Amino acid sequence: MAKLRQLVLELVGVNLTKLQVDAFHYYETELRRWNENINLTRIIDSQDILVQHFLDSLSCLLPLHNIAGKHASIKLVDVGSGAGFPGIPLAIISSNIDVTLVESKEKKCIFMKQIVRELGLSNARVLNKRIEQLGQDYEHREHYDWAIARAVASLPVLAEYLLPLTRVPGYCLAQTTSVSESEISRATSVWSKLGGSLDQIVPVDLPGIHETRHLIVMQKMSATPHKYPRRPGIPKKRPLI
Repeated sequence: MAKLRQLVLELVGVNLTKLQVDAFHYYETELRRWNENINLTRIIDSQDILVQHFLDSLSCLLPLHNIAGKHASIKLVDVGSGAGFPGIPLAIISSNIDVTLVESKEKKCIFMKQIVRELGLSNARVLNKRIEQLGQDYEHREHYDWAIARAVASLPVLAEYLLPLTRVPGYCLAQTTSVSESEISRATSVWSKLGGSLDQIVPVDLPGIHETRHLIVMQKMSATPHKYPRRPGIPKKRPLI
């Protein structure tokens, strides 16, 4: 975990405390232990967890810090959190970021709740809900400064998940392994329909990973029409074009 401290400093310019390093060590240990009985992740090697889960999650701080500043108070929702990525690493490293972790699978929520509880992350909470339902819930709709997701779907689908949750002006961030100009072009009209526009694309190179990651950042420019997101399952089944 000493290596994690150096890699985080090099990637995002944050010097982890011993308490934070210990938190990541506990997280890794529990992730591997729980994964023996629950399918949380296919990544189980310590080095791979460090890079592909922890560092990859913390790369989200690059646009967050660039746009909002290092010490800004931020309300962030992590959509489709799975085993807690990227939300829990962000909560560990930044007490000024208030993180809501949203996951539809109950067993994964139980795992995340244990991590949040045992690490004493008062700035994180776990919701066992469908993304589409959350976007139509008045307590969450257009409530967050940032909405973030790993590549759980195509960019148009992710936009329908994320933009309804984001306030005006706010931001959405989609983590992707690869992105083409044609995909961005197709997604642009969908973002506009939902009240968003492309802000920036941040390339991320992680140690030992050949393929460059990309952080697609959208800015919320206007309110999302109330009919979005559509009913659970529809955004993926019939993506907006």
